[in-house]
Amino acid sequence: MEFSSKLIEQAVNEMAQLPGIGKRTALRLVLHMLKQPAEQVKFLSEALLKMREEIKFCKSCHNISDEEVCDICSNPRRNQSLICVVEDIRDVMAIENTRQFNGIYHVLGGKIAPIEGIGPSQLNINSLVEKVKLGRVDELIFALSSTMEGDTTVFYIYKQLKGVAVKISTIARGIAVGDELEYADEITLGRSILQRVPYENSLKSS
Repeated sequence: MEFSSKLIEQAVNEMAQLPGIGKRTALRLVLHMLKQPAEQVKFLSEALLKMREEIKFCKSCHNISDEEVCDICSNPRRNQSLICVVEDIRDVMAIENTRQFNGIYHVLGGKIAPIEGIGPSQLNINSLVEKVKLGRVDELIFALSSTMEGDTTVFYIYKQLKGVAVKISTIARGIAVGDELEYADEITLGRSILQRVPYENSLKSS
């Protein structure tokens, strides 16, 4: 792709690094911003920079937050003894949109994937195990994608909690095997949470 301006080329190259954005789409976005008032583009760049510099991760659940503790964890109306374990922040958003869950979350930050060099120590697993061992958690709901990596992660955490008095369940398989949680429709995802099953049952059927 040939550019008549080095400034445009640089902007396109940076934009094309975003996931799902190719060079042609990046060029359309850059040319669109070029047509906008300079002040509007400035607001966008300042908002992105402010977000990157000031965003925090909740010290309790690792969800993104503007404060040290996120709005979900600090909400007194949420059931603090019910924890939904998810891979990343997009899953929190997906489940919250169902309005079917009134507990809190624990964001692992990914899933165990040896081929990609991701092991348990690189995820927020230890903090979850320590939280459960304090004895203030009644139930863990695993809401990870039904992939080999997701199942491996759930099984690893399950083994770490062996002997701990906590109910462990997993969302019902209304989510197709291999599907990522964030792409499930809200009704299916909501039903999967409400119709969750004991994790031991999924081990027997596998």
